[in-house]
Amino acid sequence: QLQAYGGGLVQSGGSLRLSCLVSGTMIRFADVGWYRQAPGKERELVAGSTSRNTTDYAASIKGRFTISRDNAKNTAYLQMNNLRTEDTAKYYCKLDVPRLTSWGQGTLFTVSS
Repeated sequence: QLQAYGGGLVQSGGSLRLSCLVSGTMIRFADVGWYRQAPGKERELVAGSTSRNTTDYAASIKGRFTISRDNAKNTAYLQMNNLRTEDTAKYYCKLDVPRLTSWGQGTLFTVSS
C-alpha cells in the first residue's frame, strides 16, 4: 500500500515536500514514480527513481523538483521548490516491483499566485 501526503496550499515561489509511505513492499527493491494530474488534463510523470538509484524528471519541473527515498523509513519524497501556479494538481506516487504496480490515493495541492 502507498499513502501519499503533504499537499495543501502554497504560494507561488514557495516550497513543499510530498511523502509517499510504502507498506507491504520494501522500497529499496522498487522503482518509484511521482505523477500528477491537473483538472482536465491527463496524468503525467513528474519524477522517477529506480531501484538502481537512477532518476528521471519531466522537463517542466527539472531543476525545481527532486525525488528521493529513505529506505530505512520505506518512504519516497518529492521536494518541490520555486512552485508555479501550473504545478497545481493532484500528485500520485506509484510503485513498481516485478509483476506488481501500485498507486497511492493521491494528494492535492494548490499553488496560489
